[in-house]
Amino acid sequence: MLARASVTRRYRLSNHVLSGHLQATLQQGRHATTEVEEDWGNSQNAISHKVNSLPLSFLGFSLKQAPLKRTPLHDFHVAQGGKMVEFAGWSMPVQYKDSHISSHLHTRHQCSAFDVSHMLQTKVYGKDRVKFIESLIVGDIAELKDNQGTLSLFTNAKGGIMDDLIVTKTDQGYLYVVSNAGCADKDSAHMKAKLQEFKVAGHDVDLEYLEESLIALQGPSMAGVLQEGVSDDLNKLTFMSSVLTPVFGIRGCRVTRCGYTGEDGVEISVPPGSVIALMERLLACSQVKLAGLGARDSLRLEAGLCLYGNDIDETTTPVEASLVWTIGKRRRQARDFPGADIIIPQIKAKTQRKRVGLISTGPPIRQHTPILSLDGRIIGEVTSGCPSPCLKQNVAMGYVETSFSKLGTHIQVEVRKKFVPAVISKMPFVPTNYYTGY
Repeated sequence: MLARASVTRRYRLSNHVLSGHLQATLQQGRHATTEVEEDWGNSQNAISHKVNSLPLSFLGFSLKQAPLKRTPLHDFHVAQGGKMVEFAGWSMPVQYKDSHISSHLHTRHQCSAFDVSHMLQTKVYGKDRVKFIESLIVGDIAELKDNQGTLSLFTNAKGGIMDDLIVTKTDQGYLYVVSNAGCADKDSAHMKAKLQEFKVAGHDVDLEYLEESLIALQGPSMAGVLQEGVSDDLNKLTFMSSVLTPVFGIRGCRVTRCGYTGEDGVEISVPPGSVIALMERLLACSQVKLAGLGARDSLRLEAGLCLYGNDIDETTTPVEASLVWTIGKRRRQARDFPGADIIIPQIKAKTQRKRVGLISTGPPIRQHTPILSLDGRIIGEVTSGCPSPCLKQNVAMGYVETSFSKLGTHIQVEVRKKFVPAVISKMPFVPTNYYTGY
């Protein structure tokens, strides 16, 4: 999610992830392989899926020969057996020596470390910093306590979602913003244009785009692993709160209790020259393993979390995307955010379509899979989907006509020209474990 002053960058998951299947092309017929083995039983209702040497094109990633940006951990990933793919213009690990499924389950049961340094990190300074960021997003930042953050949305004048981001109101005189890698250029240009408007109007605000690396440490063992390396009591660091603290002796780190997996976790912003030392220290704990984009994507899908470019985009409003909760009460009343005149009326009136969860058995549901009523009429489309390693069923999300959005509604999906039964299901598919206190 966002940026820094002498333009530094950091990024979040963008448009080419496992469930995305954005039909990336493999140049010159090259295929990178993943050793993924899944055997989920032989009963009639179980998914039995075993894949060896799976082309990364199937996973929605591409291998490009054009120069790609690299995080400070790039060579470290390669040395650890990371399989590198193109993602939002970056060379990133999709998995390591363990299979994607093994990494996914390890994160659910213990703890995994992800390099998310490609995401955009930004600081917003000045006495008008809250007014500035609220002119771009739907969230109520003014009401946040010091060192508290919230998920929010950049919206445009038509009510469409330009990106999702996390904004933290720090006690250091700035807002800390993290946004998606795939939207980094768009987000930074959008903020700079608004910054110019504010400066012309005499407001006090400035931007700094950060070069810090970012590590996501995710899983139920996270607190036990990290507590040894910080002086702050992690029992007091609740979900979406943040603190500046040395981590295993490394100064200049910001630890935010959040993540993209549905598990308890943190994201650690760390000076790039120290990120390898921090990663090595974390991996010295037997409970921690490296994990890549493949596991990150299936984890977020089980948790019902959107991927920008797949599940939400500029043609999608927060109401259609079932993200009304991101719009602060004060902001709804003031109607002072971009697209408010379109979004606010949608809250009371039904939209024509709605984002929903789907569960099925049989062949996996992928992005762009048609969703049909029981009488065969197309009523929507899947935006993300994959076999769930935890549930041993297919999980997906997509948009359907609102009249079909009720939980428990039986529908069909068209997979390989065959109709497969599915049901509208509650998200998250797997219960989340965010830490909210004792």
